[in-house]
Amino acid sequence: MGCGRQSEAGGNHRRGVRHRAGRGPAAWEGAVKKALTCLFVCACLLAAGCGYHTAGHATRLPANVQTIAIPGFINKTQTYRVEQMLTQEVVREFISRTQYHVINGTSGDAQATLKGIVLSAKAEPLTYDAQTGRVSTAIITVTMKVTLEDRSGKILFENRNYVFREQYQVSREIASFFDEETPALQRMSQDFARTLVSDILEAY
Repeated sequence: MGCGRQSEAGGNHRRGVRHRAGRGPAAWEGAVKKALTCLFVCACLLAAGCGYHTAGHATRLPANVQTIAIPGFINKTQTYRVEQMLTQEVVREFISRTQYHVINGTSGDAQATLKGIVLSAKAEPLTYDAQTGRVSTAIITVTMKVTLEDRSGKILFENRNYVFREQYQVSREIASFFDEETPALQRMSQDFARTLVSDILEAY
């Protein structure tokens, strides 16, 4: 009898163990879900705090740089006025994206000066219109030497062979792409400025 009761008690004990063991994985899964939820929330908070910077806060140049002078770029090519359009768009991009005081020209008051030399600018055919045989899209390549230096002459950013390459639709002869202020040339200048300014700011 005693053995029977002991066996029954033992059975109850084993059933209790099995029952608690059955709750263990469920409780563990619940804890894991809670932990994952917490991690997800933390990740979201971090993402919100580390998202892309808005205009005026995307700069990490030396703190002493408050004013940037951008004199007209030098044109070493046969492409007429290309340096003027590129300079104009780079100035506009710096003004729209940063809080720096930007001077379009040389200035002794600037803490940094951005200089550019256009080494080459060319348009090459990419695709042709099947009906007219004329070029419909072209690859535009602009190569420059770009230097950003502070007042003491220290180089803050430099690329002696800065290459910008993109394709654009053309509506006239490819040979005249750089000759007139076409919409495609305007877009190219804007894209170039956006890319160059991003590379300078992200270099720090």
